[in-house]
Amino acid sequence: MIGEQARLGSLSQMSAPTDAETTPSTRPGLASAARRALGALLGVPSPTAEVAVHRGLRVPMRDGVDLIADHYEPQLATPAGTLLVRGPYGRSFPFAALFGSVYAARGYHVLVQSVRGTFGSGGEFSPMVHEIPDGADTVAWLREQTWFTGTFGTVGLSYLGFTQWALLSDPPPEMKAAVITVGPHDVSGPRWGTGSFGLNDFLGWSDLVAHQEDPNRLLTLLRQARAQRRVTRASYGLPLGESSRALLGDGALWFESWLEHPDADDEFWTRLHLREALERTDIPVLLLSGWQDLFLEQTLTQFARLRDRDVPVGLTVGPWTHGHMMTKAAPTVIRETLDWLGTHLGDQPSRRPSPVRVHVGGQGWLELADWPPPMPEQVLYLQPGGALAAAAPARGGGEVFVYNPADPTPTVGGRLLSPVGGYRDDTELARRADVLTFTSTPLPTDLCVVGAPVVELSHSCTNPNNDLFVRVSQVDAQGRSRNISDGYLASAPDTGTVRLELDAVAHTFPAGSRIRVLIAGGSHPRFVRNLGTGESVATGTALATARHTVHLGGETRLVLPADTRPPSTD
Repeated sequence: MIGEQARLGSLSQMSAPTDAETTPSTRPGLASAARRALGALLGVPSPTAEVAVHRGLRVPMRDGVDLIADHYEPQLATPAGTLLVRGPYGRSFPFAALFGSVYAARGYHVLVQSVRGTFGSGGEFSPMVHEIPDGADTVAWLREQTWFTGTFGTVGLSYLGFTQWALLSDPPPEMKAAVITVGPHDVSGPRWGTGSFGLNDFLGWSDLVAHQEDPNRLLTLLRQARAQRRVTRASYGLPLGESSRALLGDGALWFESWLEHPDADDEFWTRLHLREALERTDIPVLLLSGWQDLFLEQTLTQFARLRDRDVPVGLTVGPWTHGHMMTKAAPTVIRETLDWLGTHLGDQPSRRPSPVRVHVGGQGWLELADWPPPMPEQVLYLQPGGALAAAAPARGGGEVFVYNPADPTPTVGGRLLSPVGGYRDDTELARRADVLTFTSTPLPTDLCVVGAPVVELSHSCTNPNNDLFVRVSQVDAQGRSRNISDGYLASAPDTGTVRLELDAVAHTFPAGSRIRVLIAGGSHPRFVRNLGTGESVATGTALATARHTVHLGGETRLVLPADTRPPSTD
């Protein structure tokens, strides 16, 4: 569940040891120079220790399965602590460098483990299902190791964050800190509040994981280079279950079962959500995310619930996608992780000036006491003819568009695992006949939006089987449009007023730019297209169009948490 990072990991580790290899390997010359260079590149404190690596350790589970792990041992008389990293993407580059060597060279024992059924670990990989018992058994093994420092913390991103939440659902007494980067706690659906299946992300991720250990490296490289094209092509096939299986081949046998259980409250998903962890843990947690990460809303939910329970929690959100967290965001992630671990595993004073640190587009970093901060409301009304203005329109009327699932409105940018996500030019999207656009006049002053925009629509549709996609974009002086925040509602009511809370943002629209609202009936293949017939998305083959009308007046509006300046840091 890590997109580009999983691709990088699979390039350098196509197989795993079949026998335990516990011989330590130290290379004080070349390895030390590489660690110093990496530290300088990332802008983190200099290494304090040489590192020995013990590879291929076997960690027994309660059912007799062994999971394979590598132990990074700092050559220090008094180590800083112990860290546990559990994930499905292998134990080589980039995970060895960014989770093993970086922290071991700064004094931590680090255990990097491949979860069940991946890279030499026994058993079958069934996403998210075994992480609670396997995590607990790993900690039981850790307690018995002569090098264990008595307490430990956890680090990792994406799926490696889910394995941390699995431990936090029943925290062991030795666990004292967690740093969770873009890590979900709830994979019910997989849908996250939209009511629609995240097709592009979960078909693409399933395809990658299914083939990441293929022995033919050249074939794997070629497959990954064409991954988005292959996923997009499969997403148009009908029935979708058969089309997806043609892409996945003999791998990822879980995928059809995901499609076949569209209700997020179905008991099927019980083992794939860890909501109880947010209610049980009192361990200090640092949360790191990006405004264009697909798990952003989960990270913000995690922060809010832990904060409400007075659990020590920090939040950092930067101008990043999911794939940026081990590239552009890595210096920030590692610096803040070292600070959090030093405070909660050691006795170092925290250098963190406030609980919340967010990057405001167009302004830079902002320190806040809480999220979301209090902000005044700025209301803009959708107008006849495609305008967006501060006053409700004097006359009503409606704007019509038709969604055709045979030619679904395409995804352009947004919160995706895929490298095609993030901030993108969506000018051509706004010109499509199946997209309504409403654009303001140029702003007289900067407008800083911090929080979650809301779009309220008086809406009707001729087809009861319909979805709504809403986007807020920024239009520059040359007329180019770029996405800022999205919202999606599957199974929208066929009549009435609907409310869509869009992605949380921290962004300044500069003076002279314009604000644009886009409305469509889908965003494919980010979200599985609504076939318009009520048939199962897995087996359906028939298609029906949906004619939408957005009724203009006082009930159809954009509500922005916004002011001419950023919120106060007090």
